[in-house]
Amino acid sequence: MSQITPEIVAQHGLSEDEYARVLKALGREPNLTELGIFSVMWSEHCSYKSSRIHLKKLPTTGPQVICGPGENAGVVDIGDGQAAIFKMESHNHPSYIEPYQGAATGVGGILRDVFTMGARPIANLNALRFGSPDHPKTRHLIAGVVHGIGGYGNCVGVPTVGGEVNFHKAYDGNILVNAMTVGIADTDKIFYSAASGIGNSIVYVGSKTGRDGIHGATMASADFGEDSDAKRPTVQVGDPFTEKLLIEACLELMASDAIVAIQDMGAAGLTSSSVEMASKGGVGIELNMNAVPQRETGMTPYEMMLSESQERMLMVLKPGREDFAEAIFRKWELDFAVIGTVTDTGRMVLTFNDETVCDIPLAPLADEAPLYDRPSVSREDYKAWAGVKPLDDMPTTTDICGDLLKLMASPDIASRRWIWEQYDTQVGGDTVQRPGGDAAVVRVHGTQKGIAISTDCTPRYCYADPYEGGKQAIAECYRNLSAVGALPLAVTNCLNFANPQRPEIMAQITGCLDGMSDACRALDFPIVSGNVSLYNESKATGGGSAILPTPAIGGIGLLKDWSKSATIGFKGTGDVIVLIGSRSGHLGQSLWLRELHGREDGSPPPVDLDAERAAGTFVRDAIRAGALTAVHDVSDGGVAVTVAEMALAGGYGAMLNAPLPCGVACALFGEDQGLYVATVADHLLMETLKRGYAAGVEIERIGRTIADRIIFELPDNDHVVTLADLRTAHEGFFPALMGDVIA
Repeated sequence: MSQITPEIVAQHGLSEDEYARVLKALGREPNLTELGIFSVMWSEHCSYKSSRIHLKKLPTTGPQVICGPGENAGVVDIGDGQAAIFKMESHNHPSYIEPYQGAATGVGGILRDVFTMGARPIANLNALRFGSPDHPKTRHLIAGVVHGIGGYGNCVGVPTVGGEVNFHKAYDGNILVNAMTVGIADTDKIFYSAASGIGNSIVYVGSKTGRDGIHGATMASADFGEDSDAKRPTVQVGDPFTEKLLIEACLELMASDAIVAIQDMGAAGLTSSSVEMASKGGVGIELNMNAVPQRETGMTPYEMMLSESQERMLMVLKPGREDFAEAIFRKWELDFAVIGTVTDTGRMVLTFNDETVCDIPLAPLADEAPLYDRPSVSREDYKAWAGVKPLDDMPTTTDICGDLLKLMASPDIASRRWIWEQYDTQVGGDTVQRPGGDAAVVRVHGTQKGIAISTDCTPRYCYADPYEGGKQAIAECYRNLSAVGALPLAVTNCLNFANPQRPEIMAQITGCLDGMSDACRALDFPIVSGNVSLYNESKATGGGSAILPTPAIGGIGLLKDWSKSATIGFKGTGDVIVLIGSRSGHLGQSLWLRELHGREDGSPPPVDLDAERAAGTFVRDAIRAGALTAVHDVSDGGVAVTVAEMALAGGYGAMLNAPLPCGVACALFGEDQGLYVATVADHLLMETLKRGYAAGVEIERIGRTIADRIIFELPDNDHVVTLADLRTAHEGFFPALMGDVIA
């Protein structure tokens, strides 16, 4: 009687056609261990089988790129023989099931992706999406996720310096937790994962293997049903103190010449790490499962290969270097075991109790994994399906200050201080700009260079028009880096979408990727690493709710002198406030429209990529020249919210007296793209205006900084709001929502 039944195949997430491919690849029926290995390697999470064909359209090269997609993380040159290594990844499903451990191990996993390549991590960021604030699970999920991010990052000693948080009912049944890490390495000490050297030892280091996280990759490749809590055992358990030891041990060994290849054990654990190392190197691999360090008794090869226990690495060492490497890891009180060898067979062979328990050709596992070109509706059919109403009747306002106070208190704009004050933002002593500005800035230790980092995406734009939303996600990240004075270098991404087998969702994926691709090319902002997270939807919320399309973007930029970076806070009274870029007053999909009028109507604001590039270049040059005293890009809430945030950050107010030809609401709350608000000292104003004219960038004088209030001067009347009232509104949302909870 067959050991593998159709029910077992289905439980492993393989379709009938995929199982037929397994039979063809093996020429026989697999045993359970072999089936489990195919299951995780062919999961959406590991194989990208629904997105690989479309990811190829993204630009991934440039003179600054040392290593693009395909390795553990992307690598870009930052000069002086140094490189920045960075990546963003998702931990969505685990964080919904078990928010603390899901978020914590998401941080741990992305840290390993970076230090695996030889970099010392210098910064963590995150991009979080939660459901409606009044949903009964939201408060619990926020508390757990924030606690998990802080608990892991704080203990491992890497500062959490930035991120973003959005709320929308579409995330009620499936939150998003995307984690990003940036590290610094010497360009001649970058490590890759391709195994080589027939007969070389394969070494396991770090923590012991347990039963936590088994089938985590498969679980992350399916939507949620009513039984999501039953999947709790598939969530990994992290130990940041062990991770800290692992970082130091790996970096110490990397300072020698002992390592041939190295790979962290992330999704699919020992399976994916060994398969990827062998397949990239074009070699075979043989592992003795009895040699794998185990923390539980009676573990089977199936369990050991599929476990996603944390803080583990796999290495190939040069001949004769085993004792040297072992001494380092023992010193750091970590496990070290030679568990196999590199072979010339092109196969994965596992032995256990002196028997062969797995013998699989590697090519079908990796290079020949399933690849689907899923059906997708046209752009016109998608618009009809999405049901976004046109913005025909444009609302107006007579209460600017009341509208502004409501926006400043709204979930998507309110201060995130409650969150980031629970993170250690200063550990390491190199954080130059903390959360709360356009981009975080971290000094490259021992130099004048700074790395600017930002995470960005506007999911409501992506839902209304995936192409324009994809463009805007890249453009906003570019803008945030430029706003602190950094030259944007490259992008990582985390592509979060729902079920790709639905043609409308596939239209979101392809549309966003097309927009991202065009924006990256126009802005010389290549994508060098990333992650795809699909099936982010839940039947548990009634009817198969899908998340908003959320292609989260993580970008980095370079400051040659970190001390010349710009910040958002007004610096004093009497400075001239200018608007850099062209203002048309686009209200479609704006937060003002949603929060004040309960409407999610209209198209998102269009992105003029040529204008975006021109404005960004001008702003960076002006910051380097010392012409701008404060800079902040215009995004959610429009110019009025931008000015209010600058006022609160600096403690000074503003008098705004520019004419508003497109109407009060449009001019003040429209979310036009490619716009910056900046302040200029009086004696530099004319020179700045001349430079803008020469660069083809529109600059509009809109007011002046004053003491402790914001005054909107209009022909009918002055509208006045105090900074004290703005601060009360801005700071109130999270404390009111979370109460006495301290994450």
